[in-house]
Amino acid sequence: MERLPGFRDFYPEPLPYPEAWSADLRTYIFSTWRSVAKRYGFREYDGPPLESLELFTTKSGEEIVGQLYNFIDKGERAVALRPEMTPTLARMVASTERQYKKPIKWFAIPQLFRYERQQKGRLREHFQFNADIFGESGTSADGELVALLIDSLRAFGLTEEDFVIRLSSRNAWRDFFAKHSSENSNEYAFYQAVDKIERDSAEESEKKFAAVGFKREQVVEFINAATPTEELAAVIADLTARGLGNYVRIDYNVIRGLAYYTGVVFEAFDRKGEFRAIAGGGRYDNLVGLISGEKVKLAGLGFGMGDVVLAELLKKRELIPRFQSGIEVYFAITDETVRATSLSFVQQLRQGGISTDYSFTPAKYDKQLKRAIELGAKALAEVVGSQIKVKNLATREEQLMSSPALIEWLKKT
Repeated sequence: MERLPGFRDFYPEPLPYPEAWSADLRTYIFSTWRSVAKRYGFREYDGPPLESLELFTTKSGEEIVGQLYNFIDKGERAVALRPEMTPTLARMVASTERQYKKPIKWFAIPQLFRYERQQKGRLREHFQFNADIFGESGTSADGELVALLIDSLRAFGLTEEDFVIRLSSRNAWRDFFAKHSSENSNEYAFYQAVDKIERDSAEESEKKFAAVGFKREQVVEFINAATPTEELAAVIADLTARGLGNYVRIDYNVIRGLAYYTGVVFEAFDRKGEFRAIAGGGRYDNLVGLISGEKVKLAGLGFGMGDVVLAELLKKRELIPRFQSGIEVYFAITDETVRATSLSFVQQLRQGGISTDYSFTPAKYDKQLKRAIELGAKALAEVVGSQIKVKNLATREEQLMSSPALIEWLKKT
């Protein structure tokens, strides 16, 4: 039996083959995301992986159905595995926002699913760090969110030489469109053409702009000018005050193709241009109103960072730490007459918060020592009378200890 295309198995280190996905790396990425989000005062939430299909079509239109894992369930409901977290979050916030003081600052690490063509950096499932703020319409919230994104990437050892946040504005593009066109029905198609301008050939791009009454040349001229709007200048000033100004630049190539964005938008890219966008997001002040049928109006903004591109970037930059088993003590049992006593000590160590392992079956001392070294244990222990003989595997020094003394020593080292 093989896994489905576009899905992943996660193995503990050492990995069984070079292309295998590491469960230890996944844990490291998740814990890093959580740590930085909590430093910024964000609280963790979660939602169901299966939602009403209507939730996603309300936000993105019927065309999204072709990208979803969707079906009719046993209750005759049209449902889908979540392709993104923002609609679920908007639903949750719309129904409970009165119970929370503003601004609401929440984050999640959901697994998301899309039935689409696999390509480099994009699978049919991935995990994603989502961070969102609700109830704050000022640019301070935009600066806070971009700062969180920057610090999340820096926490992995990435620097300003490795990545850049490209800032743009849907308001700037909306003003540009209104200045050059009176045909509002073409607005979304125009944004889609801008969103693809870096990926499409010049000829293909020209055709798309011509179809909505524009010339590619005038669009490129606007992008190259990179004139910051008042809101973008405020965000840059905010980040500069934090000492993070070198991580951002104005880039109107970024527009974010999704229709619900309303203000500042941004994407994170590696400086060398070797990968897809690392993260992306922006302001969506009308989404809660859309999901709630206009019953709740609440400003919102957020970003998502997937684990697939991030993991590829960390590997390329050689920033993935060496993962060990996490075992601190290996308890050697060389005399079966003291197995019961050994197990008592093992239990005491574990209850004291010390990661401890031992051999289930009789084995020679050398074999158990080898296993301790393979696991990266700090110490090898064994029963000697009523005490524990402890070998420091780094220095090879030995000493007798009680279990409380061993616990205290391990917590200090």
